[in-house]
Amino acid sequence: MAVEIRELECFLVLADELHFGRTAERLYLSQSRVSQLLQSLERRIGGPLFERTSRRVALTPLGKEFLTSLRPAYTALERVVENARAFANDVKGKLRIGFQGTANDIILAAVSVFQSQNPNCLIETCELPLNDPFGALRRGEIDAAVVMLPVAEDDLVLGPVFSRQPQTLTVSTRHPLADRDRLDLEDLADSVLIAISGPAPGYWRQAQAPTQTPAGALIHRGPEYRTLQEGLSLIAADRGGMLLCHRSAEQNRRADIVNIPITGVPESALGLVWRRGEDTPSLQAFAAHLKED
Repeated sequence: MAVEIRELECFLVLADELHFGRTAERLYLSQSRVSQLLQSLERRIGGPLFERTSRRVALTPLGKEFLTSLRPAYTALERVVENARAFANDVKGKLRIGFQGTANDIILAAVSVFQSQNPNCLIETCELPLNDPFGALRRGEIDAAVVMLPVAEDDLVLGPVFSRQPQTLTVSTRHPLADRDRLDLEDLADSVLIAISGPAPGYWRQAQAPTQTPAGALIHRGPEYRTLQEGLSLIAADRGGMLLCHRSAEQNRRADIVNIPITGVPESALGLVWRRGEDTPSLQAFAAHLKED
C-alpha cells in the first residue's frame, strides 16, 4: 500500500519530540490525529514504531531502523520538491511590457531594477496606441500593459495601480477658459472635449472625455484622435479641450496650449494589466517594482 507523506512527516516529528502534544503543535494537528497517522503507518509497515506508556514515548528497534533509513530519503525528497519549486519560480526568458504614450519615470525605474535583478529575463517595452489599450495584450503581442484606468475587462487582471495624478484641462491659448487659474468640471458645461477614438471600449473613452458634468450639463464631443500628439495638435488648432494628468501635461508643454488644474473629476492613474491566468513569475516580479511615487 502507498505510504502517505503526512504519515512520514508525523513519524519524523514524533521521533524528534517523543511527545504527542508537542508533535501535534508542530504539525498544527490534534493529538488524536497524530495517533491516527502513526497507527496507519504502523499498519502499513507491519510493526510498532514507538513504545507508548502514560509517562514516556520511545522508539522501538524497528522504529530506530526505520528512522535511520527514512531521514536521508525524506531530506532528499524535500530537496527535489524545493528544486522543482525554484525552477518553476525562476525568472527567465522574455517579458514584453506595453505602455500608452510616454513611459514615465516609475515605469522606467521598474524596468531598470527588474533587469538588474533578473539578468536571465530580457525585458522589452513597446508603445501602445492610445486608442487601443488592450488589443496588443489580447493578441499575445505583449505579456502585460500599463494603461490608463479604468479597467473593467473580464478576461484581464488589473494588478498594481500607481502614478495617481490630479487632472488638468489642456486647451488652446485662444480658448475662452485659457485665462482661468483653476476649473471645476461644471465649468465645462457646453464646452467641447476632443475624444479618443476606438477600438478602446466605450466606458474607457467616456472616462477620458466625459460627455456631461456631475450636474447633468452637456459637454460636447469634439473630433477624435488616436495618439497624444494628434490630440495636442487638435487642441492647438482650437478644436476643443482635453483632460490630461498633471505629469503628462508638464511633459508636453507647448507655447500654443495651456494646462489648467481641474476639480470634479477622478484622479488619473495607471495600472498594470495582463491576461487572466497568465501571471508568470517574471510578470509578478516586475509588478512588484511598480510603486507609487
